[in-house]
Amino acid sequence: MFNFEKLETWHEAIAFADLVYQLTRNFPSEERFGLTNQMRRAAVSISSNLAEGCSRSSKADYARFVEIATGSVFEVVSQATSGRNQGFLNQTQYEQLYCAAEKQSRMLSGLKNSLAPA
Repeated sequence: MFNFEKLETWHEAIAFADLVYQLTRNFPSEERFGLTNQMRRAAVSISSNLAEGCSRSSKADYARFVEIATGSVFEVVSQATSGRNQGFLNQTQYEQLYCAAEKQSRMLSGLKNSLAPA
C-alpha cells in the first residue's frame, strides 16, 4: 500500500472525482472537450496532487501540493456554477457537488494545517 492510500482525504478526493464524472455524464456532447473535460481533469487532479505530495521529502513541499489540490476543488466549484447556469446541472445536482466540495476543502485545510511547522 502506498502512503497516500492511507489518507482519508485521498479517498474522499477519489469519491469526489467519481461524483464529478457521474454528474457530467449527461452534459451535452458538444461540451465533451469543454466544460466536461475541464471539470473532470480538475477533479482528478485533487487526488493526483495528494499522491504526488506524499512523495515529497519536506512538509513544505507536501503542503504546496495540498494547496494545488485545494485550488482544483475551487476550479470544480466555479465550473459547476457555469454548468448550472447553462442548465447542464440542476439545482439538486449542483448542491450535491457543492456540499461535496465543501467537505473536500475542509479536509484539505485540515491536512495542510497538520503539515505546518510547529
